[in-house]
Amino acid sequence: MRHTEVVGLWRPTDAPPGGKTRVSRATDQGASHTSHAHKFVIKSTAMIRQSSLTRFIVNKKNNTGNGEIQWCFSQVKGTLEDDVTEADLISCVEFNHDGELLATGDKGGRVVIFQRDPMSKTCIPKRGDYTVYSTFQSHEPEFDYLKSLEIEEKINKIRWLRRKNQAHFLLSTNVLYFSDKTIKLWKVSQKDKKIEGYNTKEDSGIMRDPMNITSLRVPVLKSMELTVEASPRRVFANAHTYHINSISVNSDQETYLSADDLRINLWNLEITDQSFNIVDIKPTNMEELTEVITAAEFHPLECNLFVYSSSKGTIRLCDMRSSALCDKHAKLFEEQDDPTTRSFFSEIISSISDVKISNSGRYMMSRDYMTIKVWDLHMETKPIEIYPVHEYLRPKLCSLYENDCIFDKFECCWSGTDQYIMTGAYNNFFRMFDRAAKRDVTLEASKEIAKPKTILKPRKVCIGNKRKKDEISVDCLDFNKKILHTAWHPNENIVAVAATNNLYLFQEKL
Repeated sequence: MRHTEVVGLWRPTDAPPGGKTRVSRATDQGASHTSHAHKFVIKSTAMIRQSSLTRFIVNKKNNTGNGEIQWCFSQVKGTLEDDVTEADLISCVEFNHDGELLATGDKGGRVVIFQRDPMSKTCIPKRGDYTVYSTFQSHEPEFDYLKSLEIEEKINKIRWLRRKNQAHFLLSTNVLYFSDKTIKLWKVSQKDKKIEGYNTKEDSGIMRDPMNITSLRVPVLKSMELTVEASPRRVFANAHTYHINSISVNSDQETYLSADDLRINLWNLEITDQSFNIVDIKPTNMEELTEVITAAEFHPLECNLFVYSSSKGTIRLCDMRSSALCDKHAKLFEEQDDPTTRSFFSEIISSISDVKISNSGRYMMSRDYMTIKVWDLHMETKPIEIYPVHEYLRPKLCSLYENDCIFDKFECCWSGTDQYIMTGAYNNFFRMFDRAAKRDVTLEASKEIAKPKTILKPRKVCIGNKRKKDEISVDCLDFNKKILHTAWHPNENIVAVAATNNLYLFQEKL
C-alpha cells in the first residue's frame, strides 16, 4: 500500500473503497431483539443522575485556558480537503506502552502505525513528530449474499501488547453485524536480512526438482533494504453473537477480554478456538432486556479485576477469583437519581460510552453524553469529581435526539500522570481538565491552526445572541465535525486527536 506524504500530511492512495451503505444493527432474530431492546433501553424515560451539593463540580466559567500546560500544534496526518470518503474516517487511536508507536484504525478496515521520529526527541526543544511506520489491511469488506447486505469492515478497537522482543504485537477488532465478529493478533516486525541458498527451492521461490539436487548447500543471510511487515499471528472468531464494543489486554499479558452488548469473554492469547464466558447478562426472554454492556476494561495492575459499564449508567467491578462466571459483582458504582430532574432524555444521556481506569489503578473515569465522572475505586456511592463537557447543549437535546447525535459514543483518556483527563466534543472541539489545579480548557483541532508551533487558543461557546469576538455561538456549532477518539502519550504531554479523516498531534509548548 502506497502513501502520499505532502508537507507532513498522510493519505493512503491504494486503499480499497469503503462502502457508504449504512448497515442496520441486526437482522437475525437474536440480534434484532438486542437492537430493539437497546433502543428501548436508550430511549425510555428514566431519572437523570445529578450531583449532590457536597460533590465537586468544575466551574464552567473557569474555561480560561490559564492552565499549567500551553499546547501547540505539532502535526496533522491525512489530507485537509473537505471531500472525505467514508472509508477514510478514523475510528480508533491508541499509543503503545512507551509512546514510540501510535496506531489508528479507520472505517475502511486499515490500520496505520506511526513511529516517533528519533531526531524529534533529541532536538531542542524536544518535539513529538511521528512518521508512517507500517500500513496494513486488518479486516476486509464482506457481503452477506443471504441477506444482500454489505458488511462493515470498520476497525472498532486497537490494543497494544507490551513489547517482549524486537517485534510489536497488537489486537484489532472489527464491527461486523451480520457475520463472525473477529479479533486478530498482529505481529509488526522489521526485516533487513533475507535467506538465500535454499536446498529445495530457488531464490525466486520456485521448488527445485529433487533429481537435480546433487549437493547440500548451507543457506546464508544477506542484507537487504529495511522493510516493516505486519502478519496475522492469531484469529479469534466465533465467540460473539453481538456487536463487539471493547477489548482489553490483561496486566499478565497472557489473557485479554472482549465484550459485546450482552457478554464478556476471556481469551488466552495462545488459544484461538476457545474462550471463557465470564459475564452474561442476556435474559431468558429477550423482551425483558433492560440494559446492555457498553464498555469493559481490565485493571492495569490487578490481573483478577475488571470493570464494565452499562447503558443504565452503572459500572460494575468484578473479581474473577470469586467464581468462573462473574454474575455477581464485587462493587457497583452508581449515582443516585434526583427524581425532580427526570426527563425523556435522562437515560439516554446517562448511558456510559467509555470507562477507563487510571494508570495508578486507584481511580476510574466514565464518560456519558454530557459529563466525565471520576470515581474512587474505594468509594461506590458517588463520583468524587464531575466535569461538564458541553453543558451548553442541554437546551438542544431534542434536536440532538432527532439527528441521532445524542447517541454518539465519546471516548476519554488519562494523561500518564493521571493529573489530566481529555475527551472530545462537537465542532472539532476537545476538552482537557486539570484535576489538581481545578482548571479546564476547550481547544479546537482545525486546519486553520495546522502550522508548526502554532499556539492553541482556548475556545468559548456562548448561549444567546450576545457574544464576544473570540466566542462561538452554540447555534453555529457543526455537529458533523466531532471528536470521538483521543489518546494521550503515556510519558509525555503529547496528545493525538482524531477529527474525521485527520489525526492531529499536539504537544506541550516547551
